[in-house]
Amino acid sequence: MGKRVTWAAAALVAATALVVSLVTVSVAGPNVVRITVIEHATTDTVVDLTANGDSTGDLLTFHNEVFDADNEVAIGTSHGDCVRIVVGVSWQCRWTTTLDEGTLTVEGPFFDEGPSVLAITGGTGDYRAARGSM
Repeated sequence: MGKRVTWAAAALVAATALVVSLVTVSVAGPNVVRITVIEHATTDTVVDLTANGDSTGDLLTFHNEVFDADNEVAIGTSHGDCVRIVVGVSWQCRWTTTLDEGTLTVEGPFFDEGPSVLAITGGTGDYRAARGSM
């Protein structure tokens, strides 16, 4: 049930590879930094807000550990939430990934099937100038 995506919609799969592209200047060029982490989606909880099961408006929350690119050492956490937009198609998500060097925040659609691209909306610490996509 693992899935590779470009930086992270990790709350929705058992183990997700997250690759973050951080752009540090207006023209990326050689200044793109990529970070790869694997999230273990062990705490995902869907709050069914209607009696219909999976339905528009349902809420998914999570607070999971993230591991290094080799999926061996826990190096941080990921906390966030998603709202179901289209049943069987997509969620709208936002979350923060916390690492020793700082945090990264992302927001955007997470698709049930296929790749998802979310916007990096900011960061702290070493990632304070982060922008781009994941």
